[in-house]
Amino acid sequence: MGGKNKQRTKGNVRPSSSGRAADLLARESGVVPGFVGFGVSTSSDPGYVPAVQGAEEIDNQVDADFRMVLRKLSKRDAVTKLKAVQEFGAMCQERQPDVVKGVLPYWPRIYCRISMDHDRRVREATQQAFEQLVLKVKRNLAPYLKSIMGHWLISQCDTYSPAASAASAAFQAAFPLNKQPEAISFCKDEVLNVLQDNLLKETADTLSDPHVPEEEREAKFIRLLTSSLLALKRLLSILPEQDRELLKERLTQLITQGKFWKYSKHKTPQIRGAFFELIATMCAHTPQLIQAEAARACSAVLLSIDDTDPVVLPPLWEAVLHILSCVDNCWTHVSARKGVMPKLWVLLKEGGRGLATSLHPNMLPFISKLPAEVTQPNLEFSRTFLTSVIQGLSSDRAKSSPSESAAIIFATMECLRFIILQNVGDEQEQRNIQNMLISEQLLPLIDRALGNPSLQTGPLFPQVSDMLLSWEKRAVGKEAPTFQRLLSDFWEGLGRLCTTYVDREEAERTALEGIALLVQIMHNPNSASKQTKKKKTVKICFTDREERGQGDEPPMESPALEEQHCPLRNGHLLDLVCQLAELNMLYVSKRESERHLRFLSQLLRVFPSPQVFQVLLRPEEMKPEMGPELRPLAENAAVHFLLQRVTIWLKQDDRKDTDFLVDMVFSSLQCCCSSDDKTLILNHISRDLNWSVTLQLIEKVCADPVRLEVFIGWLRGPVLGERLVGLAGELCVMGLRGSPSSSSHHAHGWPLISLALSQQHNNDPLIGKAYVEQIIDKLHATLSEAKGMSDAGNMEPLVTFISDVAATFFSSIKGCLLLASAEELLMTVFQLCAQDQTITHLSDALLMNLQHAYTAGIQSLITNLGAGVTKGTLLHNIALWVKSQLLTTPLTVKSLQLLVQAVESLSQTIASAQKTSCLLSQFIFCLNPTEEEWSRIRRALLPQWVRHPLLCGRLRVTGEYPCMDVWKFRATNRLPAHLCVSALLGRIIFTATSPDDQQVEADFSEIPDLKHIVSEIFYGLQWCEEMELSPLVVSEYHKLLQSWNLEQRIHNSSLIKTTLLDTLFTRSQEEGSLWSLALAKYMQNSKMEPSHIKALYGNVENFFPLSENSVSTVQMLCPFLASEERESLIALCVAELLNWQDREQDCIDGVWGCLAVLLCCLQADTTVEDEILLAVVATIAEWRTSREEWFLFNSDLGKVSATWLLLAVEIMRFLCWMVDHSPTVLGNTHWDLLLCSMLAWLETARENSSMFWNPWVQLFVCANCDLIVRLSEFFMSPPAGVEEQLPPELNSEWKEFFLEGIHNLLLPLLIKIPADFSEPDDPLFPLAVLRAVGEALTYIPVELLTQNKLPPRFVADQRSSLPEPLQTLLNTLSPLLLFKARPLQLAVYHILHKVMPLLPESDSESASAKSDDEDGEEPCLSPPAALMSILSATEELLDSILGGVQVGEFAVVQPLSMEHCCILGYLLAWKLLFTFFKASSSHLRAQYSLHLKKTRSLHKLLLHLFRLMPEIPSVPGQPAEPSSKEPKTFFTESLSLSPRKTEGLQFEVPHLACSVYYGALKDLPAMVRLWWNSQEKRVFSTVDKFTSKYVSGVLSVQEIASVQSSTQTFENMTVKARSATREVIATYSVDDIFIELVIQLPQNYPLGSILVESGRRVGVAVQQWRNWMLQLNTYLTHQNGSILEGLSLWKNNVDKRFEGVEDCMICFSVIHGSNYSLPKKACRTCKKKFHSACLYKWFTSSNKSTCPLCRETFF
Repeated sequence: MGGKNKQRTKGNVRPSSSGRAADLLARESGVVPGFVGFGVSTSSDPGYVPAVQGAEEIDNQVDADFRMVLRKLSKRDAVTKLKAVQEFGAMCQERQPDVVKGVLPYWPRIYCRISMDHDRRVREATQQAFEQLVLKVKRNLAPYLKSIMGHWLISQCDTYSPAASAASAAFQAAFPLNKQPEAISFCKDEVLNVLQDNLLKETADTLSDPHVPEEEREAKFIRLLTSSLLALKRLLSILPEQDRELLKERLTQLITQGKFWKYSKHKTPQIRGAFFELIATMCAHTPQLIQAEAARACSAVLLSIDDTDPVVLPPLWEAVLHILSCVDNCWTHVSARKGVMPKLWVLLKEGGRGLATSLHPNMLPFISKLPAEVTQPNLEFSRTFLTSVIQGLSSDRAKSSPSESAAIIFATMECLRFIILQNVGDEQEQRNIQNMLISEQLLPLIDRALGNPSLQTGPLFPQVSDMLLSWEKRAVGKEAPTFQRLLSDFWEGLGRLCTTYVDREEAERTALEGIALLVQIMHNPNSASKQTKKKKTVKICFTDREERGQGDEPPMESPALEEQHCPLRNGHLLDLVCQLAELNMLYVSKRESERHLRFLSQLLRVFPSPQVFQVLLRPEEMKPEMGPELRPLAENAAVHFLLQRVTIWLKQDDRKDTDFLVDMVFSSLQCCCSSDDKTLILNHISRDLNWSVTLQLIEKVCADPVRLEVFIGWLRGPVLGERLVGLAGELCVMGLRGSPSSSSHHAHGWPLISLALSQQHNNDPLIGKAYVEQIIDKLHATLSEAKGMSDAGNMEPLVTFISDVAATFFSSIKGCLLLASAEELLMTVFQLCAQDQTITHLSDALLMNLQHAYTAGIQSLITNLGAGVTKGTLLHNIALWVKSQLLTTPLTVKSLQLLVQAVESLSQTIASAQKTSCLLSQFIFCLNPTEEEWSRIRRALLPQWVRHPLLCGRLRVTGEYPCMDVWKFRATNRLPAHLCVSALLGRIIFTATSPDDQQVEADFSEIPDLKHIVSEIFYGLQWCEEMELSPLVVSEYHKLLQSWNLEQRIHNSSLIKTTLLDTLFTRSQEEGSLWSLALAKYMQNSKMEPSHIKALYGNVENFFPLSENSVSTVQMLCPFLASEERESLIALCVAELLNWQDREQDCIDGVWGCLAVLLCCLQADTTVEDEILLAVVATIAEWRTSREEWFLFNSDLGKVSATWLLLAVEIMRFLCWMVDHSPTVLGNTHWDLLLCSMLAWLETARENSSMFWNPWVQLFVCANCDLIVRLSEFFMSPPAGVEEQLPPELNSEWKEFFLEGIHNLLLPLLIKIPADFSEPDDPLFPLAVLRAVGEALTYIPVELLTQNKLPPRFVADQRSSLPEPLQTLLNTLSPLLLFKARPLQLAVYHILHKVMPLLPESDSESASAKSDDEDGEEPCLSPPAALMSILSATEELLDSILGGVQVGEFAVVQPLSMEHCCILGYLLAWKLLFTFFKASSSHLRAQYSLHLKKTRSLHKLLLHLFRLMPEIPSVPGQPAEPSSKEPKTFFTESLSLSPRKTEGLQFEVPHLACSVYYGALKDLPAMVRLWWNSQEKRVFSTVDKFTSKYVSGVLSVQEIASVQSSTQTFENMTVKARSATREVIATYSVDDIFIELVIQLPQNYPLGSILVESGRRVGVAVQQWRNWMLQLNTYLTHQNGSILEGLSLWKNNVDKRFEGVEDCMICFSVIHGSNYSLPKKACRTCKKKFHSACLYKWFTSSNKSTCPLCRETFF
């Protein structure tokens, strides 16, 4: 890769230098060196392919791509090789066989090298590629097999398993299983050559290049040796017998080498392990070779017996056993006593050093193969051997690992049994060995186990039991005496051992449990399998014993699984148990030992026999008193013991744990014959037992099916039943009192009741049915009582217990709901679940419990009893209760949610349990109100919904409008019944019936009245929307329904779609109002086709004669109708309008309707001829003369009906449409009618301002204002070509008369509304009127504002130089900036924005009138006082609102809140101020800014702005992916401040804040810069980053553009701008002087300093030049204006200098840097002149009043 340790640069795709060289060679034919590799020759010597062959020959044989890959394979870099091998494999797979064959001559050499590569990934990939090659070339590989096979075999034994597996896979792909020996036989000599070389000749240095690191070389050599040893083993295993004979001579050469045997002592475990595997294989397949080298082999293997490396030990012991079998005289070559056995003893004592599982299974075969000379003397050998093995249990590893410990125990017991079988007989030595084994080995081992719980649970006790079984079997043959003696010795010793442990007052619990376990396993060997997992064990037959005459018995096994089923036959065990029980009883009766009592319980559980019970009874004891029916039974020792002893122990009050005593009861009862007797005894003892004991008795009976069958009589008997009924009553009474009951009652009472009710036997309850009913009755009565109690804190535990019991009862007992009391309980549980938690006082967790209980009950009811919903059934009663809750109980959103949740859960249970879908539909039918009930709850909905659609023009509705009080909201948190019913039914239909959307349509077909339910849901949703989601409870309800996604589900269902449209249309035609709006919303969302709509009404004539409802319906349908249909409607309406006089006297309804429908069609862009429009206008003019009262001029609108108002509104709307679409149709008289009517209507509106609470009056005013806005726009910019066709005097009449008339009425009206309606949050507040009037007033001309006729308004102590009308306007309107009505605030802003540029003129006149001789500090002027008072009033409010927000964090402001109003007013006031600043001259601006600096107003504004501007001010609604264009931000997009705007208000304050910040930077850059520099580090950094990122770019572009587009000209100076470099170049030339200045804008303009650089200069001294540059820098930095204004000031300064005006000797400038004054204050002594501001600063800073130059006192 061009240098081993060099890092290739990221992203560098250029190949390495070696890769490029190979590429070059491949392209230049004729110079490709050949590949060196094994050739194919007929001789046995390895042939070589010549290093260089003819290039043409290679080209012909090898494909170019393969050549490239083969070259890459010779690289050193592992990654290159890996990729090359993978590429080679892929090419072998893809290319044709003929192409791949060409590679074969060169493959062997490459394969032999890379199959031994150091990188294991390369080795694995090589074998995978080889497999692909083999699959492609198949038989063609044969000629090259001998050169490959050696390394192939080694690869199959690779130490990296994936590589070895891949090599084996390639081998199997090449040869089927039966052909593999033949293939290896064919290459055996070559393979052996390679292996011999590897084992005897190769070293780490010869294998690898010298440059390879030593570590890597060593690792490769070790891997090769290991693989070679394993490959030799594989070779010997696979080769047939005759081939192994042929290799005998060569193998002899190998194993006679000393180097070969040294591998047994190699430092690397892998090599030692492989070596011993090979030796074991050689013993098996070529024993003669090993026998010939017996001395070396035996010492190499047997003397390594203590090698405990995990890799070495298994093959080593395999080799050991093979050597012992193969070499007869092996012990002559090594010393057993000195060299081998001591090592083994140490190893065994250490527990195999953590390898017991591998080592100890070899012990039995090992000692079985030991000759007599090694084991003499037998006694000592056996003792040492077994002592060493058992001592291994003390090793740390054996203690911590159960598997290690088990291996040692298995080995001990196997070897012990083997040694006993070897020494069966009566000779003294054999007896000694037998005694030693039992007394010194076996019994101490059991003793150790009794003190060690881990050994108790191990395999020792089953092994001992197994051994005793085998001894008992052998105790009947000819060896009977020996085994009988062994048995008797063992039981005697065991008895002594156990007695030692039991006969102690403080007996160890572990030991007692161990003894009980040992007895249990001896009695029932199968119980051991429950405690310990059976291990795989080696089965060993002791054949030598069989040959001695025991052939009739089955061979002994360890452990013999088939023998475990038969228990011990003799009475030794029973004797032991009786002995221990008797001894134990002494301690129990005299010392009251708890431990001994437990031990007794365990013994009796194992041995419940009369003999044991007999031992436990003392004969002198009196029989207990009992009834006549029990007396015969007491003859039984077990029953006697039970009544005399166990019952007394159970009744002891201080006894906490009674579990083992209950076991003792059952042990005693096992000795009774009949179940009747057992029932009798249990009835007797359970009358006065503790509840905890009773619970344990029932639990233990239920746990065992056999026991349950026996004791069912007791469970269903009256004794237990009556006790449980009494217990339930006690628990309920205590629960209702809320008093804590006794611990036994609380802890065991409820679980006992629950158990008794939940368990069943043969489909019947566990206790008698009569008692079940009584218990359920009590629970229901208690729950009903608890439901009505308010102090729920104490009820919670009781209700919890009852719900748990009910849940288990309902879910467990099949016929539980046949009981009437159970149904009532279920109903009560459901009611608790469905009611509001404020009433029930239940926690959420308890509600979940109750829900689980009733779900289980309903499931059981439907599944087991097939319940229906007929009258009187449980489901019918639930449905009626839910319906009454919905219709009569006012619900909150939370309580509605709970009710819906409960009913939904119930419905889902019904749906999942029902056999057919009719059950759920019947349930829904019961829930659904009748048509009368629906109608009643619809009427109960509040009528305020009318306002919104009426004022938006979406609905035309008349009706008698109610009084003022109706329009006021009543604050409530309760939902109307209609909303509750529709929400619940909608949720049930769409969730319970169809959890997955595929099932929707199938389920709906079963639901009755579906279309009516769905249409009512739409009605309710529409009501919520029209109420504008207020009050808050409606908003919460709407969010709830949105989260359920009801609307979407309705639209997704085609079944509903077909019926719903028809239903909504019919309702709209019949009732109009909200139904029409619901119809429109549904059509809009469903995207209806005109054909569907036409099917609804058939013919448009069907709508006539028009009623209010049909008008509403037509209005909704209009946008969806075909144009022909709309034209037909227009024709019908116009005909009706023209014939208005033919109708009856009161024809206003018909006229209004026709005009409304006509307008609807016109607004839907229907084409209509001018003649028709002219006819309609003429008709209206006719009404003006004959029916003037219809126009409502000078009417009292409070006394006029809604229909009359709507007719006037429709006339206004029609005239408005005419102005917009057909102004040329109107003639002179029509325009007069229009304009005069408009003014008259406005006058009427002003007179009726007190009626603005009425929505229809609001609509009247809004429609008139809309007409004014259209006219204003029309006359301001008439459409092209229209102006010429208008009457000639019209425009002048509008401007001279009508405009003034309109605005003289509108402006006072705007001020009057907030005066009349002072509470903007009041529902009666006419916000819509304010929007309309505000919009109309945005067109007011400035002249009318300056000459307004508002009543004069002045403020005391208010300094002002403004004319009175302007001052009045400011004083009147400014306070309204803070009125909490957004349309009013914006209307006032727009009006004041028009007059702001006029205000500075007054100040400039007063400023110039001020005396020039005035001393003192710099003069400052206040901006308009009215605005400044607004700022000072709101600054404190903003501090409290935004006080908790850090500068730089974004404070979210809730739209239309009090905070929103305050911030909006504050920011609008600042926008007005910036407009005022912009219009001011430079010197005035300096004085205003000084005032702002003193009041710190701007300082506060900027801090507030950085809390109100978003961190990322991007405009919402942009695509998420960044496009090539710059993203739109609040700084790049203009801000719309329309009074009518109602959407996107949440972004208004952030956008306005950004706009104000932009204005501050643009108009007051110097002050912002001053503020920025004074801030702390964090704020400084935040402001800098934000401004640089979002504002500077926009501002710089605008500044440069303003320079480029400027029309301002300067004498002697030219200004140019370069937008790309953000530079402005100013060139000043006068006479011989030429100056060029370059002004560079910074990245964070205008915060950073503007850089002024010098361009060319001619005829100017350096000092003067520096002064001028410094002056320009000062002007640009400190003046609050644009660059052009700064340049203008600088030019004036230079001009004055040339005119001879001297510099001020303090600031060295002619014009002052901030207030732009000239030096006027002269010293009387030296006559030098200074700026007033400079002198003031000089005097204050030096504390002297002397001249800066001559130091004389300055007068």
